[in-house]
Amino acid sequence: MTTTVNFNLNGREVTVPAGITILEAARLHGVKIPTLCHHPDQRVKANCRVCVVEVEGQKNLAASCATTVAAGMKVKTNSPRIRETVQTILELIFANHPQECLTCIRNGNCELRRLAADYGMLEVKGEMVTDALPLDTSTPSLVRNPNKCIKCGRCAEVCHHVQETGVLYSHFRSVDVQVAPEYGKYLSDVACVLCGQCAAVCPVGAIHEKDDIASVWAALDDPGKHVVVQVAPAVRVSIAEEFGQPPGTIATGRLVSALRKLGFDRVFDTDFTADLTIMEEGHELLHRLKTGGALPLMTSCSPGWVKYIEHNYPELLPHVSTCKSPQQMFGALAKSYYSQKSGIDPADIFVVSIMPCTAKKFESQRPEMNASGHQDVDAVLTTRELGRILKQAGVDFATLEDDAFDDPLGISTGAAAIFGVTGGVMEAALRTVYEVVTGQELADVEFTAVRGLEGIKEATVDLAGTSVKVAVAHGLGNARRIMDLLRAGQADYTFIEIMCCPGGCIGGGGQPYGTTNAVRRQRIEAAYRVDAGLAIRKSHHNPAIAKLYEEFLRHPLSETSHHLLHTRYKNRSLYKLKG
Repeated sequence: MTTTVNFNLNGREVTVPAGITILEAARLHGVKIPTLCHHPDQRVKANCRVCVVEVEGQKNLAASCATTVAAGMKVKTNSPRIRETVQTILELIFANHPQECLTCIRNGNCELRRLAADYGMLEVKGEMVTDALPLDTSTPSLVRNPNKCIKCGRCAEVCHHVQETGVLYSHFRSVDVQVAPEYGKYLSDVACVLCGQCAAVCPVGAIHEKDDIASVWAALDDPGKHVVVQVAPAVRVSIAEEFGQPPGTIATGRLVSALRKLGFDRVFDTDFTADLTIMEEGHELLHRLKTGGALPLMTSCSPGWVKYIEHNYPELLPHVSTCKSPQQMFGALAKSYYSQKSGIDPADIFVVSIMPCTAKKFESQRPEMNASGHQDVDAVLTTRELGRILKQAGVDFATLEDDAFDDPLGISTGAAAIFGVTGGVMEAALRTVYEVVTGQELADVEFTAVRGLEGIKEATVDLAGTSVKVAVAHGLGNARRIMDLLRAGQADYTFIEIMCCPGGCIGGGGQPYGTTNAVRRQRIEAAYRVDAGLAIRKSHHNPAIAKLYEEFLRHPLSETSHHLLHTRYKNRSLYKLKG
């Protein structure tokens, strides 16, 4: 079987692996072909046609993303005909695109604008015919601006074929095409889980996170507010990308310094409550094993996943852990435990979360998230928003010196550091549950069977003679497969971790633009490096957690813990999953 083929690329004979497209082959040899609808992790769509090339012997230009290289093929990627065609396509797109680049949230990282600059577009020829469709601001997480949509299909692709939630569709035909929920509904009217994967792959400003920077500035500028911030595990291995540094750059210390420069009164770590989550969730699992509670137990850290099961499998909600996510646990503790220790009225404490996730904005506004008598979390900024607010403040991220999180909610372990990767919550939980059950020290803390980007992973763990089968899924399409097995009574698992976004939180919908599977792998590797570099790698060994229980919570699953750290869910089956 032939594993390579030879073909002519711009007058030069080259060798490439068999079966790849012209687009892929060109990039292997340092030739960049422009794209808009193409995404390396999605199926081929060939909608936009800006990737066209000349193939000798073919009358029409070929879409390089959809044309496989053949032996002896002669391909040109740059010619007068190609340049004219691409410029014409761009002009047609711009003729139906609002000229709001300077005020667009994607200003500076818009793929369409970048292409226009590359092709020297200095004017839009022909008549401007822009749409005047209403903006969808119906959710706390996302804003959809259909007037800026270029009909590339990336958002619908990730919604249908990765997340399999199927709330975005291409409607109508030809120049009348619109990508939107069914029957012109708003996102709040359908079973959207607000994961933001659509925003992450959109090349323009047609869908993006709802910007909450103004509310954070208002709190920071209010002398009557004590403003604290928490930082999710995945942010420390991605924020540097907002400042031009490679994916997987570990920037924990600089991140703390940057947040201090913004004026936060305390800079805390969501990793602290990730360790706390392991304590509560791990003991919840043990309690269910002992008392015959609903098994398998399923994790509850991912708000997009929680919303998904509320919409589509509400009868399985008893299997979901009652633990709040680390974000919400932190907010509840900030306005109770921290309030008591600092002597600050909880009404004067303003909690800001820095998250890789757009669904966290929705989660923070759930009505049940107020066990302290106050809203647990007051504002959520995505990693992208953090990048913008730091630039507004003139913070030179690259030159910052490392700083440390504040006590007492800033001490964490390696187990917490891997919460942001698929399999990380499971691995962290097993490190603690194993030692609690067996009473023996776990020498090798790395459960590699639950690591990696495989969609569904399984492992069996021996807990003092009892075999416990666990499963890990990331991306809601994979979650659906496990839920269907559980619904059919064919899932023999004891514990299931599900993360809404591909790769886990490191691939969240609020992470820096340009997230691909290659980038996810770099961030995942960085998270494991953080874990390996910490002196304490088990949640139950965190001294600050031990002190929290001693001073305030008493013990896992205590009455105080249940009141502050656990929650309830809602049947949202009015809007059903399609298919």
